[in-house]
Amino acid sequence: MAELRSSQWYAGDDRNAYIHRAWMRRGVPDSAFTGRPQIAIANTASDLTPCNAHLTEVAQSVKNGIYEAGGIPLELPVVSLGETQVRPTAMLWRNMAAMATEEMLRANPIDGVVLLGGCDKTIPSLLMAAASVDLPAVVVPGGPMLTGTFRGVPLGCGTDVWRLSEEVRAGTLSQEAFVKSESAMIRSRGHCNTMGTASTMALVAEALGTIVPGLAGTPAPDSRLLEAAHNTGRLAVELVAADRRPSSTLTKGSFHNAIVALAAIGGSTNAVVHLLAIAGRAGIELTLDDFDRIGSHVPLLVDLQPAGRFLMEDFHRAGGLLAVLREVRDLLDPDALTVTGRPLVDYLDDAPIWDPEVIRTRKEPLIAEAGIAVLRGSLAPNGALIKPAAASPHLLQHRGRALVFDSIEDFHHRIDDPDLDVDADSIMVLRGCGPKGYPGMPEVANMPLPRKLLEQGVRDMVRICDGRMSGTAYGTVVLHVAPEAAAGGPLALVRTGDIISLDVANRRLDLEVPADELAGRRVDDATAAGFADPKRGWERLYVDHVLQADTGADLDFLTGSSGSAVSRESH
Repeated sequence: MAELRSSQWYAGDDRNAYIHRAWMRRGVPDSAFTGRPQIAIANTASDLTPCNAHLTEVAQSVKNGIYEAGGIPLELPVVSLGETQVRPTAMLWRNMAAMATEEMLRANPIDGVVLLGGCDKTIPSLLMAAASVDLPAVVVPGGPMLTGTFRGVPLGCGTDVWRLSEEVRAGTLSQEAFVKSESAMIRSRGHCNTMGTASTMALVAEALGTIVPGLAGTPAPDSRLLEAAHNTGRLAVELVAADRRPSSTLTKGSFHNAIVALAAIGGSTNAVVHLLAIAGRAGIELTLDDFDRIGSHVPLLVDLQPAGRFLMEDFHRAGGLLAVLREVRDLLDPDALTVTGRPLVDYLDDAPIWDPEVIRTRKEPLIAEAGIAVLRGSLAPNGALIKPAAASPHLLQHRGRALVFDSIEDFHHRIDDPDLDVDADSIMVLRGCGPKGYPGMPEVANMPLPRKLLEQGVRDMVRICDGRMSGTAYGTVVLHVAPEAAAGGPLALVRTGDIISLDVANRRLDLEVPADELAGRRVDDATAAGFADPKRGWERLYVDHVLQADTGADLDFLTGSSGSAVSRESH
């Protein structure tokens, strides 16, 4: 083993080494500082991130594994982001969490790190940090919750919130029944049990090679999660000994595999912006076009909400990610490595499907071609996304009149107005919700439908937004429109009544306004008033430096890797 990075703090008899050892000693033996890898456990547990609250227990299993393998475990609380709790949106702080974690890993006497995440933004931020600091790193995902039921029917958290709330607005479900379902929605510890962003990012992180193959998707209350956490702690010590770093795992081939996995599981569109950001930190050239080229023709094999019927507990029982990847093995990069040092494809030989209703075979997919589609055109010069698996087939080619909302507040104020000039063929447009405009790119793109149309039986319409959509949501939603309205994109110039055409098959999203007329338009006062204009703090820094969705919405000064070297010694 090469000299440990931590020895730069602890080796020697000078005053600095004395200080570092003395303050960390607190009862530990001399051997803790001589030749034993110092392994941080970057833990996003927090009572205010309910989906991650159990990670303290998981951390203890990781610690046991590290110590058993000869390392010294050091728990490091890091910024935690609870998707359901923080306002205005957790995405506003993903980059801050990544930056803070990177800086703490670099600043401390650490040789390797185990990354504990669960809720939507925590795994992406941890991987962004790990890619930037490039210390040996491995992820332990917190896992999905168990399936809750209400009146005998399984509940998909998130997805059924959207569905049931719309039924209340349509008058087909009482408010009393809706509220009563609340206590049944979250049955256990763990993150959302649908194929939302949390489940998606755990599975995609495994496809990237950053999680021990077979672990992602293990339910949070399952004892096997603790066993795997223990073994991952042991692996972390091995990673240091082998000098196996993210830069050796995160390759173009591993991102290729992640995109294939994303399509085959019917994963969240949020994974696109996160993968782009992780690639940007790792120095991997990845573009929106890669997602369309690699993933758009991959079959959807997982029958899971919101695109299908089942939930994550069923998915794990049916064989999990490795069973899915075995079906599309020919589409994977065979050379892409995992944290174990072995290629991902090596783990697919013994990965049967145990329930072909939940995980379909290649010959009987849920949808033959269901990967995320990238749209371009006069309304999205730099691209926009749509998830065909979550959309209504009859709306994938559509032409209609725009109904424009200048902000989410404007939307909420007007959407249920009985005099709103809207019909089922209208295309709802919501702007001012991109990275700069909100700020933070919130999950508001899947706009609730107008009450009067719900009462008529309408359950889907084409919706367009420069914001994001929850991975648990569904509908014919065009999102991540780039450039966003606040960054000078044409979305800022759309007027109610303009004709918009959507053609997913041909990857087009166009505003049918003559170019000379559009060139003469200016952003009106109401639109500009909806854009964020923070005066201080993180929001000001964010708005000044955030990049657009098509490149991952990272901050411009955070792309790339700075490595693990500390620029100056202390004392």
